Amino acid sequence: MAPPTRQIKRLTSRLRLGLFSRSFLLLAALMLVSLGAWLQVFFSMEEGPRATQMAQRVTTAVSITRSALIYAPTSVRPALLLDLATKESLRVQPRDSADVLEPLPESNYWHHVASEIRDRLGNGTKIMWSVNHMPGIWVSFDINKDQYWLVFDREQLGLTAGIEWFGWGATALLLALIGAAVSVRFVNRPLAQLAKVAQQVARGETPSPLPEKGPLEIRDMNIAFNRMARDLRQTEADREIMLAGISHDLRTPLARMRLEIEMSNVGEEARQAIDEDLAQIDHSIGQLMEYARPAGLVPDQGIDVSTVLGDLYERERSHTESLGGFLTAAIEPGLYARINANDIKRIVSNLIENARRYGRTPTEDRSYIRLTVQEEGNILAIEVSDQGVGIAEADIQRLLRPFSRGESARTGVSGAGLGLAIVERLLGQVGGQLKLLPRPGGGLVARIELPKFRLRNFQLDSQI
Repeated sequence: MAPPTRQIKRLTSRLRLGLFSRSFLLLAALMLVSLGAWLQVFFSMEEGPRATQMAQRVTTAVSITRSALIYAPTSVRPALLLDLATKESLRVQPRDSADVLEPLPESNYWHHVASEIRDRLGNGTKIMWSVNHMPGIWVSFDINKDQYWLVFDREQLGLTAGIEWFGWGATALLLALIGAAVSVRFVNRPLAQLAKVAQQVARGETPSPLPEKGPLEIRDMNIAFNRMARDLRQTEADREIMLAGISHDLRTPLARMRLEIEMSNVGEEARQAIDEDLAQIDHSIGQLMEYARPAGLVPDQGIDVSTVLGDLYERERSHTESLGGFLTAAIEPGLYARINANDIKRIVSNLIENARRYGRTPTEDRSYIRLTVQEEGNILAIEVSDQGVGIAEADIQRLLRPFSRGESARTGVSGAGLGLAIVERLLGQVGGQLKLLPRPGGGLVARIELPKFRLRNFQLDSQI
């Protein structure tokens, strides 16, 4: 059996409490300890004065009752005793040596009360918890040679009842917990707002400005974050303008060079080699622009991934066949995920393009590509497989980095090395994952895993 400390660590790791829960539980624990200590101190301080007050009340009642019985005529004593019992809750009982006595309970409070009563009425005074199995506080006194008991209700002389203190304590604890929740919420609310806006920035969205008010520390943090968000937006805009200019300035000379080559007297073989080089440069520029383009906004509702990829498959199949390859697909219908439609097209088309360029069979120098889209539990699995020579396991992590190429591992085709990096960056915006796996029989499987989106009943009904 694991030690208690390990079990506690496992429990806390499973709970994965947030900052609000941790702060609230800490304050609640401190409130409980503080309330317990306060009640203990209060009981200790209340015990002495309460015992003295109760002892004074008993001695006064005994003295008045004794004097009333002494000076009252014998004929009116029964009426007097009845009046004391009904109006003052004081019962006078004759005392006998054969009475069955039960002493007071062992507690500091009752010892203090008994000591105070004996000091005032004399050491011979007896104070009992019950007499002849009749509950009450029984105090003895004498009238001449006659002996009596004066009986008090225990509730009149005891400390405040436990149920009453429990009610007050529960009320105080509830108010304290409400105050702790409000205080923690007040502190955590700016952090929650900051986390939400930071997620918007991470997804490439324009963040909502944080309120530049409140406590000094929160205000300074929000001002700094808003300034950073503005700088990031400006940097993003400048980068898009710069890349658009670079693309225009590079592709325009490429188009002129192709036209000049076509009109020149260069041999057919040299013309084809130069054209391939220019096409490679144009492809590299396209990949750079694709990598620099930000991801689209994540939709609030899921999109029909099956329909989007079905349309993409028809377009890519004809293009693959025009290049001498083959593309087949198996797409399950009715699969939904929260991802931008253009982004899922960019992701899958990049993987298909990689398979066309690097997944050619060693014998036929032809690409055989298979696209599968299916549901697996809570995820959507999208796989693009080829029958090339595959990738060494040691090179997988390196190829996911920008500008990393695997031409030595697959073919002699070169590229900018951004295709897989584009896929991984777009998937990171929606909580997806890219895996490169060996294909049984040879080749590579590029596997995409997306969180599945479940449509609500009313959405399905509206579509029907």
